[in-house]
Amino acid sequence: MNDLAGSLKNICESVPYTVRYSILDKRHGGSFELGANEETPSASTRKISIMLAALKAVHDGRLELDAPIVYEPRLREEVASGIFRYLTPGISLSLRDAIVGMIVLSDNVCTRMVLERLTLQEVNDYCRAVGMTGTHHRFLIPPLKLAPDHGLKEVTTTTAADQTRLLDMLSDSRKDAEAAHRLGLTQELCHFALQTLGQQILRYGIPSRLPYDTQFATKGGRGKRGRMDAGIVFRAGEPLYILAVYTDGVPAALADGTPGYTSALETIGRISRACWDALQ
Repeated sequence: MNDLAGSLKNICESVPYTVRYSILDKRHGGSFELGANEETPSASTRKISIMLAALKAVHDGRLELDAPIVYEPRLREEVASGIFRYLTPGISLSLRDAIVGMIVLSDNVCTRMVLERLTLQEVNDYCRAVGMTGTHHRFLIPPLKLAPDHGLKEVTTTTAADQTRLLDMLSDSRKDAEAAHRLGLTQELCHFALQTLGQQILRYGIPSRLPYDTQFATKGGRGKRGRMDAGIVFRAGEPLYILAVYTDGVPAALADGTPGYTSALETIGRISRACWDALQ
């Protein structure tokens, strides 16, 4: 454990920007953190709690996973991620498929489809109910013209600790119905959420330095101030560690010319690899 603490310290001190993380060791118990309770831009890691809030509405009978949603032209306005913005409007898909698109491809047309069936207040109330006191959803879709040094109140914010707390309950729901209940869900709905996070196509960040066949369930994010990722890493079918890393104040380029986003994603990958090596 001391070796891991030293590795994490060296990684974070080697870069010219802020790194915040929360790590839960699921094999041995214990945790590691740095600035884990400091509010930071969430970028698309916010979509984990959006997904679970939507699934709670399904559990409560207010929404149906099979309910159809028509892709209208207005849904792609101000959207800067995903593939639906390039597709021909008129496509019909289910709420289930919109949730999958929101997570697996981080598609913001799909995100808008999901959020329009909720309210921001509903999502924020859900976050409070599950203990995510440092998370604040402020927009359906983040504004496109944000400055690189934008303020926190201009975007949705979260904390690394909030994200690992949420993912820890989701992880425990695999074998514990009470953990699912704390999320306001059934174990079946939790299984769908974990399965969807596990279908993540983008392999940067947390899984980038892990063996290719490693099982993981993650959601990354791309913000104007940095890159971020949150997820569960499994070994032999069981959770090994839960990790949330948020980089902030990342410059456009480092002194050696490396793009800032490249360094930020590599930092997340290095932290994840350090956990992989130390916690087995």
